[in-house]
Amino acid sequence: MTRKLTITVSEEVYEGLHRTVGRRRISQFLEKLARPHVLSQNFETAYQDLAADQDRERDALAWSEGVIGDVNKPDAAR
Repeated sequence: MTRKLTITVSEEVYEGLHRTVGRRRISQFLEKLARPHVLSQNFETAYQDLAADQDRERDALAWSEGVIGDVNKPDAAR
């Protein structure tokens, strides 16, 4: 069962959500963000759910590959 919730955010946050997450995906984005903070959950199940999220896994891989490239740069620590 789902429930409707009205929230108030700044104009900048609203525009950022539309730009970053896209229309009609904000509710799903906010639920995924809030869920681990408000529901007790089995860690194994939670990790399986995260691994099943292909968009998240693709983003995480791209991020980690980018960080690995920074490790060998002398000014990366600054």
